[in-house]
Amino acid sequence: MTPAIQIREVHKSFGAVQALRNVSLEIAQGEFFALLGPNGAGKTTLINILAGLSRADHGKLAVMGFDVTSQYREARRALGVVPQELVFDPFFTVRETLTIQSGYFGVKNNRGWIDEVIHHLDLADKADTNMRALSGGMKRRVLVAQALMHKPPVIVLDEPTAGVDVELRQALWQFIRKLNADGHTIVLTTHYLEEAEALCGRIAMLKQGKIVALDTTKNLLESFSARRVKLRLSPDYLPDDLQSMLTQRSETSYTLALNDYSELEKVMSRLREAGIAAQEIELLQPDLEEVFMKIMSKH
Repeated sequence: MTPAIQIREVHKSFGAVQALRNVSLEIAQGEFFALLGPNGAGKTTLINILAGLSRADHGKLAVMGFDVTSQYREARRALGVVPQELVFDPFFTVRETLTIQSGYFGVKNNRGWIDEVIHHLDLADKADTNMRALSGGMKRRVLVAQALMHKPPVIVLDEPTAGVDVELRQALWQFIRKLNADGHTIVLTTHYLEEAEALCGRIAMLKQGKIVALDTTKNLLESFSARRVKLRLSPDYLPDDLQSMLTQRSETSYTLALNDYSELEKVMSRLREAGIAAQEIELLQPDLEEVFMKIMSKH
């Protein structure tokens, strides 16, 4: 099957700044994929090149098999991008904005799809409201709707929930999950790492224009994140020979790092020998934020 996105040995510089350095990446059709990295890592630059807003200095990019340079019309039609910035025309209502967006791609008689998208994004009561009168969260919903007007098989979301309240965020993700379940490929950039962890099957991490990690979410969590256990002890004392495992000490608990959860039995055995009872035991699950910080510190 043709990959949804192919990126091969892409380089991009802005003057002396190397924004992308030999980036190669392939995303399969139907994936929910995360592109993560700190500010300035090159995520938006890569999206701009995919969308035709910028050109790579070197390398090849394709969307659904269409080269973004030599087959730009087909590549643009296969891609819907939700930009990070709130860009809108202040002279039109929501419905007019979506109708015009449909026209950009030559889509006629699109009212049924416009109504469906407006409904799923909870924009129905704002459909005839001028864009400049909308809140920031509502404007971001309209950006999502615009990206969907030509029913692209690949959807790129660049920080789609920045500045969006919790209720709007949950409604947005419910709709995006439905699109992914219907077969759309979703590529997400976000600083809310819990979103990427919950939604995405695979993750690429960028730093200074280079991919420094690329794997399934499950493998990243298992490979880079330490196993930890949080203990509340009585008496409140940790034997000296367990101090090397201590990663955090609070007023009421000790957090120990484990190479493997099987080490927990050894810890409990040592506590029993010392006459110390574990009043509370909590196994701490690894999270993507911890993985992200470790990977960024290594590169």
